[in-house]
Amino acid sequence: MMNLPPQVNTAFEMLEAAGYEAFLVGGAVRDYVRDNSPAKDWDITTNALPEQVKAVFSDFHLIETGLKHGTVTVVIDHKPLEITTYRIDGEYSDHRHPDSVTFARNLKDDMERRDFTMNALAYNPKTGVIDFVGGKADIAKGLVRCVGDPNRRFREDGLRVLRALRFASVYGMAIEDATAAAIHRNKEQLKGIAAERILVELSKMLCGQGAADIMRAYADVLAVPIPELVHVFGFEQQNPHHDKDVWSHTIAVVENVPPEPVLRWAALLHDSGKPSCFSIAEDGIGHFYGHSEQSTLIAERVLDRLRFDNASRAQIVKLVRYHDMPIMANRKSMKRLLSKHGTGTTKQLLVLHRADTLGQSPICKHRLKTFNDASMIVDELLQEESCFSLKDLVINGHDMIALGIKGPEIGKVLRMCLDAVLDEQVPNERGALLAFVQTKKESR
Repeated sequence: MMNLPPQVNTAFEMLEAAGYEAFLVGGAVRDYVRDNSPAKDWDITTNALPEQVKAVFSDFHLIETGLKHGTVTVVIDHKPLEITTYRIDGEYSDHRHPDSVTFARNLKDDMERRDFTMNALAYNPKTGVIDFVGGKADIAKGLVRCVGDPNRRFREDGLRVLRALRFASVYGMAIEDATAAAIHRNKEQLKGIAAERILVELSKMLCGQGAADIMRAYADVLAVPIPELVHVFGFEQQNPHHDKDVWSHTIAVVENVPPEPVLRWAALLHDSGKPSCFSIAEDGIGHFYGHSEQSTLIAERVLDRLRFDNASRAQIVKLVRYHDMPIMANRKSMKRLLSKHGTGTTKQLLVLHRADTLGQSPICKHRLKTFNDASMIVDELLQEESCFSLKDLVINGHDMIALGIKGPEIGKVLRMCLDAVLDEQVPNERGALLAFVQTKKESR
C-alpha cells in the first residue's frame, strides 16, 4: 500500500464522503509501481466537476489553476493538491494543449487520453492500482510505450517526443518499437515547442542513466532543437588520438562526466566546432586548430536559443572554451588555474579533461595520471588554505599606502605580490610580503 501524506487521505475522504470517486494519478503512482520511490507531486483525478470540487473544499484555500481543463488546486495544511475532473481531450491545434475538453464520467476514458502507459495508472487505498492500458506490465519490462496510437499522441503534444526520451534515459528503459518509430516520424513537432520546455526535457535526458543510449539512437531527434549537432554526426577525425567519430566521442565524454546539467551540456557541446575547423596535414593526419573557440561560439548560440539562465550559460561556455587547455600536474600550475578560475571551475575542468581523454584512443590513456595527480594537488592546496586571489593576500591597500605607494600603483604591486605567492617565490606571510614589496620598491 502506498504511504500517502495525510493531506491526500483527507482529500480522498472528503470527495468520497460527498459521493464522488477519487484516485491518485501521474508520477506518484508510476514511481510507486516502479520502485516505491517517494513522490514529489500529488495529483488527484475525480468524477466531481470543478464546481463540485470547489464546493467540497469550500473551507480550504482554492486556486483555480485551470478550470478550462478541469483543474482546481486545493491547499490542505500548506500542501497543494491538484484535483482534476475526468476528461476527454479535444483537438490539439497548437500541438501542445487541447483546444477544449469534455468532462467524462468514468476513470477509463481519462486514463486512455494520457501520454504513456506508465503514466496512465491510478491508485486509491481501497482499490489499489488500477491499470487499463498495460502500464504495470510495461514498467516491469522496462518499456516506454504510448497509450493508443503513438502518432496521435505525438501530434497532440510535440513535447511528448522529448518526454519519451527523457523517461527512457532517466529510468534506464527502452522505447517500444512502434513508439520509437513514431518519435522519429514526428520529431519536427518539436519546432513548435517553447525553448524553456525543450531545455527542461533535454537537461533531464542528458543527466539520465541512459543518456548515451538515447544519444546513439535518437541523434536525428536531438538535432531538431539543436541543429548545430548535425555536422558532428559521423564526422571522422582521421587522427591516431581519436578512434571514434566526433559524435561517438561526444557521447563517450557525456557518459564519463557526472550527471550534473552544467557538465553534461559542456560535454555535449565541447567539440561542436570541430567539423568547421578540420584540416588534413601532408602526412594525412586530421587536425582541428581553433576548435575550442569555434565550439564556444556554437555553445553560446545554442544556450541563448534555449534560454539558459545566465549563471549556467556562463559556466558551460567557460568549460567549453577551456576544455582543451594544457594541464600540468604541479603546484604552481594548479595555483594559477585556481587563481584564474576558482575552485569549482577548476575541479569541473579537470573532470571534463578526464572524460575527454576517456573518449579518445587508448594511446591517450597515460594522460589520466596527469589529471588524477592534478586533482590531488588541488585538494592539497585547498586543505592548506593556500592563497589564490588578491583577497587571500595577508596584506592589502592600506599596507601599500603605509609604504608610500599610491593610486593605480597599489593594484599593480598587490598583483605582483600575488604572482610571487602563486609562483611560490614568497610565502603568504605579512612580514615576507612587506619585505618583498620594499625590496622591489628600492630596486626601482
